[in-house]
Amino acid sequence: MSNIQEISAQETYLVRNPVLRKGKPIESCHFDGDDLPTTHHFGLFEDKNLVGIISLFRNSNITFAENFQSQIRGMAILDDFRKKGFGEALVIYCEEYCINNNCKLMWFNARTEAVGFYEKMGYQKTGAIFEIKDVGKHLLMYKKL
Repeated sequence: MSNIQEISAQETYLVRNPVLRKGKPIESCHFDGDDLPTTHHFGLFEDKNLVGIISLFRNSNITFAENFQSQIRGMAILDDFRKKGFGEALVIYCEEYCINNNCKLMWFNARTEAVGFYEKMGYQKTGAIFEIKDVGKHLLMYKKL
């Protein structure tokens, strides 16, 4: 049985480290803005074990005109729990959270290998592929809510 609930920034490190920062020090799991009161971290639990995470930052990107925007960062599912719909569940949870809080647009920098996943959920690409140092190639993606 799986459920999603709000967690602390530090709790996200249990998934951020092995999935997004593999082989890097735990300190690399801290993102600027993690501890702001406007940032929310959600964890997906399967049988009481944290298996997926997503962080939602109130952050505007100048590419978009909407006044109230949110940025997804650090979406990750542990390897053994992929392809079970958990990533989709976390993104939908964030979309509903944003809609309930009058956010008009969600955006994020998607790793190029994850672009297809987000496109299936109605997200659009914009701009050119760019490199995030020590992380990899990304594309800016968004969805109007």
